[in-house]
Amino acid sequence: MDLLSSLRGRVADAVSALGIDDPSPFAAMVKPAQDPKFGDFQANAAMPLAKRLGRPPRDVAAEIVAGLDVADLCDPPEIAGPGFINFRVSDAALVARTTHLLGDERLGVATVTEPLDFVIDFSSPNVAKPMHVGHLRSTVIGDALQRLARFVGHRVTSDNHIGDWGTQFGMIICGYRKFLDGDAYGVDAVTELARLYRLVSKISGFHETRAAIPGLRTRVENGREALAALEAETDPKDKAAKKKLGRERDQAAKLARELRDAEQTVADADAEFLALAEAHPDLAREAREETAKLHAGDAENRRLWDEFMPACLAALNRVYDRLGVTFDETLGESHYQPRLAGVVDDLAAKGLAEDSDGATVVFTAGHDAPFIVRKRDGAFLYATTDLATIKDRVDRLGVSAIDYVVDKRQSQHFEQLFATAERWGYGDVSLRHVSFGTVLGEDRRPFKTRSGDTVGLESLLDEAVAKAREIVAANDDAKPVGPELDDAGRDRVAEAVGIGGIKYADLKHNRDSDYVFSFEKMLATNGDTATYMQYAHARVRGIMRKAGDEALPADAVADLPDPAERALALQLDRFGDAVHAASREARPNYLTEYLFETAGRFSEFYDRCPVLKADSDTARRRRLALCGLTARVIGQGLDLLGIDCPDRM
Repeated sequence: MDLLSSLRGRVADAVSALGIDDPSPFAAMVKPAQDPKFGDFQANAAMPLAKRLGRPPRDVAAEIVAGLDVADLCDPPEIAGPGFINFRVSDAALVARTTHLLGDERLGVATVTEPLDFVIDFSSPNVAKPMHVGHLRSTVIGDALQRLARFVGHRVTSDNHIGDWGTQFGMIICGYRKFLDGDAYGVDAVTELARLYRLVSKISGFHETRAAIPGLRTRVENGREALAALEAETDPKDKAAKKKLGRERDQAAKLARELRDAEQTVADADAEFLALAEAHPDLAREAREETAKLHAGDAENRRLWDEFMPACLAALNRVYDRLGVTFDETLGESHYQPRLAGVVDDLAAKGLAEDSDGATVVFTAGHDAPFIVRKRDGAFLYATTDLATIKDRVDRLGVSAIDYVVDKRQSQHFEQLFATAERWGYGDVSLRHVSFGTVLGEDRRPFKTRSGDTVGLESLLDEAVAKAREIVAANDDAKPVGPELDDAGRDRVAEAVGIGGIKYADLKHNRDSDYVFSFEKMLATNGDTATYMQYAHARVRGIMRKAGDEALPADAVADLPDPAERALALQLDRFGDAVHAASREARPNYLTEYLFETAGRFSEFYDRCPVLKADSDTARRRRLALCGLTARVIGQGLDLLGIDCPDRM
């Protein structure tokens, strides 16, 4: 167990002795000290405990210290200020811990005491179109989480719940019959299918937008009249009334923008597209009918579906191969289609589902809109498929937990799904929505091409690797002893740097936040980037090669006399805590923060402590051992994030 976890365990015991039933929140307040003058770790648990116990914080801190048994880990703890407890790890304990890490294949990362059987559901693209930047976050976050979960000892099934049966297939089949370019389909089936989908969607959307304009105009005019009346009667001194007026103004402005956008869409339609749209006024209805026929088992539509699927899956797998992402299962919506009627029948039999205007729905607490499980036309929805999936995963895999790595905009769906599943009989299954924000462009709007199209993920990877190739070549050419890599080597490193840069730039952000996509920032060789981390790893490996990769004795670290050596050793010991926190909280950024700090600690150590030219063989061996341990920690950490770590760059 790492030193921080050990200290937290001892503090938990001491807090428990104060009569606290659950000491874990207070033990978690033991954290690395921000300033070395306060020691290595600091706890502020005495302050919140004092409020609960009704006693002075310093008295509570003193009682905690009196109950601590940490002589094997620390120098005697000190109480500072209003009740902070400062810990300084003893030299003997730090040397012993570092020696243990040097011989531990797992680098001090203990496995969980109660492993779970659970599914991580991530990526989940619609298969009939190329993957785009919108699929990036779910894919790289989900992959990192499955790697972390496996490493700490959980039994994980990764599932790519692909969209292979939804309304997009009705749109594609409809487009295939009306607008197919046979030559283009023969060259690249997926690109042509994607074009057909976009065309049908655009035509259908055009008709919907044009039909909505008269109603929008009426609403805008009525809104203006209502707003004028409200402005006339609002007292400027009435804060509540002014606030209401502001909301009404915002709503009126939003509605006016919606009308302008709709009118602009119609006005911008060129003659060729307008003629095509006029020739197909009922395309949306026809696409829905094609979907219904597919779901009803129509032989020709099923034949087309079977024809489309292999090329679509191959296109997805090509991207996954480049990303280094694999799945244990790829069970799409089509797999669950035969079970959906049974799900609805069972919900109804248990009194959970009811009729609402011809549809079958489940009402959930806290939501005005019902959870629709069957539409009026008999079609099933994502809600029905997700319920069938939960049942299958529990019955077939015996899982006790499911994580869904899905855009935060789907939060309401998952709230209603989880509430319905609990009432249906799956309350013992831990269901978690691992939500995330949006990838933005420099304009801080969803990342798109200059033409307004969604950025294709494969082209994004290509561009990142091309830019990384330039950086790798420039750095290799600038080496004092001359280039080390041939063209093939540069290509391999560029692939690792380019794709690693994209992944790390995503993972380093709090997943709940949006972030701005920037090649320049993500491929920088300094700062918090994968490239910086990869270069740090390659730098350490270079030192080890120059030393002849000599085998070091188990007692290579007999002491840690320099403060920079000591600080690096303490940082390396925190690897296990960082890995467990990232896995437990489903937040890979906890691990990226740790790795960035580790690279910084190593840089400080390397600047201060000569390694190959150390002033004694003892110092040389000790510092080489710390170098080797650093390389292993950074390499393992990046691997857990799904990022390759070349030995030479």
